[in-house]
Amino acid sequence: MKKIVGKLVAVNLGKETDGLAKSPTNYLHAELDGFVGDRHRSIQRQCWQGDKQAKGSIRRNERQWSATSIEELAEITEKMDLSQPLTADKVSVNLCFEGIPKLSLLPKGSILKFSSGAELMVEEYNPPCVEMGEKLAEIFSTNSGKDLVATDFTKAAAFSRGLVGVVEVAGKLSVGDQVSVSVYQPPLWIAKMQSES
Repeated sequence: MKKIVGKLVAVNLGKETDGLAKSPTNYLHAELDGFVGDRHRSIQRQCWQGDKQAKGSIRRNERQWSATSIEELAEITEKMDLSQPLTADKVSVNLCFEGIPKLSLLPKGSILKFSSGAELMVEEYNPPCVEMGEKLAEIFSTNSGKDLVATDFTKAAAFSRGLVGVVEVAGKLSVGDQVSVSVYQPPLWIAKMQSES
């Protein structure tokens, strides 16, 4: 597996009463069902419109954590022409990394390892939603003075919004921690079988 090393530069926690918001903190405790105190902590969740299953169905929670990178936030800030930089708490993600510029492109099965022994597994890309776009349009302004609309975020953040995933090994994640990323690659026997078929 190809390895990448980055740094955890921000951690955020979203309580049940916070709506879309997540607030900065110094560390998070990862348990096998998610981050302690975060509203997304659970082994299951209810499906919404656009999910693979019917709306309202109960399914495995593949969204126990969310993450983005400083580099991707800077790209989105530039594309939206924002007068202030976008931060991880403003886009409601738990974790923000530096040194992993194409974080959103990490494939399912990639592992993020921390010094505490905690491990997070990538489940999927986290597509930008209109609700987040509406929130950002209310609180940000542009350098040009042009008013923002909800779709500005969904367009600017396409394929750079970040990731969601599950906790693979429990542990503590703190601001400043180094993270080692093992990019998932199919086992050699699968590649061999595919080439033979």
